[in-house]
Amino acid sequence: MNAAPSWILDLVALVGRLALNMAAALGRFGLFLAQAVVFMLTPPFKGRQLLSRIHFIGFNSLVIIVLTGAFTGMVLGLQVFITLSRFGSEAFLGPAVALSLIRELGPVLAALMVTGRAGSALTAEIGIMRITEQIDALTVMALNPYRYLVVPSIVAGLITFPLMTAIFDTVGIFGGYLVGVKLLGLSRGTYFGEMTTFVDLGDIATGVWKSLSFGVLVTWVCAYKGFYVGHGAEGVARATTQAVVLSSVLILVWDYFLGSVLQ
Repeated sequence: MNAAPSWILDLVALVGRLALNMAAALGRFGLFLAQAVVFMLTPPFKGRQLLSRIHFIGFNSLVIIVLTGAFTGMVLGLQVFITLSRFGSEAFLGPAVALSLIRELGPVLAALMVTGRAGSALTAEIGIMRITEQIDALTVMALNPYRYLVVPSIVAGLITFPLMTAIFDTVGIFGGYLVGVKLLGLSRGTYFGEMTTFVDLGDIATGVWKSLSFGVLVTWVCAYKGFYVGHGAEGVARATTQAVVLSSVLILVWDYFLGSVLQ
């Protein structure tokens, strides 16, 4: 039997190395989250660090959330009104805008905005602490870096992401109201009346579950990338870019699978 060509063996070896590296990376990701969950459930709890992270992730992102939510609702109201007018169904503008925001656009766009605003800064902050050996200093002083850096960030994500999504949805609905009612002449009672008819608690619960999962996902990925950053300023820049890109892709992928399950 003839031996396989060397390039085939090299290709198989390359695929094997890539698979092993991917498995190792997924294992580190999972172990990182598991350790964070363990410290999250065991006292003492760092209340001051948690409040600082809530301010860092949530309050500092309010402006971009309000602006994005308002213009998303306005664009959605305009385009949906134009589409519905072709079928003589302008009365359903309210529920169309509300359902689109509450179930899909609100959680996803709010998470993407917070990722770009706070997630990148979180990765850069933890990464700079790593390359300047501040994390090693915490370990030397018998202070667990997971408890001080990772756990407050994940808990803050669980708290702030649903709140940011609620603000995004509310502002977006009133943005659609501004376009549909004030600009295009739809009745105010029709806009809000049909909305209360078609939007139920199940739709709201879907948005809440998505925002909670996105809060864990974004803070987990961004904290991990900062915690295991490369060397020097170039390593911090690379980790920040990877954290934002990976978080954004995972938000969209997880949104589809979670939407399929909750549907």
